[in-house]
Amino acid sequence: MFKRKIDFQNKFHFTSLGCARNLVDSEVMIGILLKNGYEASSTVEDADYLVVNTCGFLEASRQEGVDTIQDLFQRKKKDAKVIVAGCMVQKHSGELKEKFPEIHYLLGSGDVEKILQAVQAGSSGEEVTDAKSYLQWGEVPRTISTPKHYAYLKIAEGCKKRCAFCIIPTIKGPLKSKTETQVLKEFQALLSQGVFEIILIAQDLGDFGRDRKEKGALARLLRSMLEIKQNFWIRLLYLYPDEIDDELISVMKSDSRICPYLDMPLQHVNNEMLKAMHRTTSKEEIVQIIQKLREEIPGIVIRTSLMVGFPGETEEQFQEMLKFVKEHPLDNVGIFQFSLEKEAYAARLENQISEEVKKDRFERLAKAQLKVLRKRQKEWIGKKVIAIVEGFHPESNLLLRARHQGQCPDIDGQIIINDGRRVTQFGKLYEVEITDVSDYDLIGTVLGPLPCKQKLALV
Repeated sequence: MFKRKIDFQNKFHFTSLGCARNLVDSEVMIGILLKNGYEASSTVEDADYLVVNTCGFLEASRQEGVDTIQDLFQRKKKDAKVIVAGCMVQKHSGELKEKFPEIHYLLGSGDVEKILQAVQAGSSGEEVTDAKSYLQWGEVPRTISTPKHYAYLKIAEGCKKRCAFCIIPTIKGPLKSKTETQVLKEFQALLSQGVFEIILIAQDLGDFGRDRKEKGALARLLRSMLEIKQNFWIRLLYLYPDEIDDELISVMKSDSRICPYLDMPLQHVNNEMLKAMHRTTSKEEIVQIIQKLREEIPGIVIRTSLMVGFPGETEEQFQEMLKFVKEHPLDNVGIFQFSLEKEAYAARLENQISEEVKKDRFERLAKAQLKVLRKRQKEWIGKKVIAIVEGFHPESNLLLRARHQGQCPDIDGQIIINDGRRVTQFGKLYEVEITDVSDYDLIGTVLGPLPCKQKLALV
């Protein structure tokens, strides 16, 4: 007897754009769909539902969102549905609907848990509420999309600061922190899944708990995490200079499981520029905290971000920043050109800088930083480091790739392993000797698995 084949439309494909906080939201949506019987697809062409979690922070990120959606419509199979979520939807849903009327469903950045509703909707629709940001609570499922040995843990959303160039508070709303109990619960859940490196993220980690008027909440949280007698790495992303106090430094230096690594956004070092940007630190305070970190935590790796072309920036002020990166060398610097966002305070300022000048300053600062980086990188040659071997290098199966505690996944360089004969398992710690450098990357040889005594010393 002939039986009609029933085609169940249950395959989904995710594209997560923007920051790691967005990635966590995407992982929650993936978890919800998997729990409800849907199946993940690695290809666009095979999926029945194509979900894009967008970023709306800058014009460039919004353009990336538009390009991604357009590409999906060109590549998807005939009956597949496109669902767009995230920050860009929160602020620009009207523009998206006008440009892509075929979008099946729109979800705001705070409406992550409505993904099942979006997928199962019989007709096109949207759910864009006033909840501008999302924090996972309770038993909401989440499926880690990163390699199994590391994961991000979002401890807060939104922002209480009002930097002149930034629209994050407008997009994500005011600061909202999870409780310490909730964070610890998620932390232990990740450890139980075999995650070794847990990366704490928020718009500003230092503001954790301040929406509840709690002081020193981040340091207390870290101490509670360190009470767990288990091997792991904790990495801190995004701590403003004014948030790094003696208590936090004391906690960081107390336990080798906290990576000696900080992502500390500076944006500028000229005091007039810092004031115009509505930053709360001065150049003198920035220099002081860098010196203190270097003294208190030997070998600490400091990453930062610097901005060129903020309205009114003079050549002299730019030269001060150029001089700063040479005299106070930092390990990694992300350089950005000021982007005029209409809702940002800086959009109303006079003396906007031309694109040509911004590009020129960007290139000069990048050139100076690369020269500093190359010099600092050579200092690693001959050192032996503890590193996590992550897998094969994308360019050759004859090479492996690894990271030490001073290298954050996705944004920093890595260790290229040219002799990995002693590697028996990926996602584990090994002792690596650095033999050479290649601009942002180090080159090394695996000496062997981490000795048991050193593993015990981590606890």
